[in-house]
Amino acid sequence: MKKTSIEDLGILIHDTGRLMRKNFEKRGQAYGLSSAQWRLLVRVVREQNPTQARLAELMEIEPISVSRLIDRMEQGGWVKRCAHETDRRVNRVVPTDRSVAAYSKIKAVAGDVFEDALQGVDEAHRQALMTALATMITNLSADDAPAAEIAQKILASS
Repeated sequence: MKKTSIEDLGILIHDTGRLMRKNFEKRGQAYGLSSAQWRLLVRVVREQNPTQARLAELMEIEPISVSRLIDRMEQGGWVKRCAHETDRRVNRVVPTDRSVAAYSKIKAVAGDVFEDALQGVDEAHRQALMTALATMITNLSADDAPAAEIAQKILASS
């Protein structure tokens, strides 16, 4: 068996993510949100009221860009800002009923994209892929405990 090329693996991981985002964006346009808005909405619902700084970190964009994105989504009724419980200088971003309702639609669109991407991959290989990706996240998340926690929860539930 040929030895795994780390360079090839990196290219495959990157291109898979890029193509999945592209497919998701194409399918998600029907809901009137940009891919950045979808990503933020998913993070707000899943992270349970994250701070703006945490969203910037998770989305790998500048805090000012997250702030502007939140402004637009707040105007559209998707999210609202609430003061942090212990630090008034910090805002938490909270999903509205509208975004919680849209979340199930987002999951369905994402599920379709994932099923298309995994077409022809049997269950054993899917499980191995999940385990490998969760292990990679754990290995790389020394300074990102929430990412490691999510990866471990996914592994435990599968």
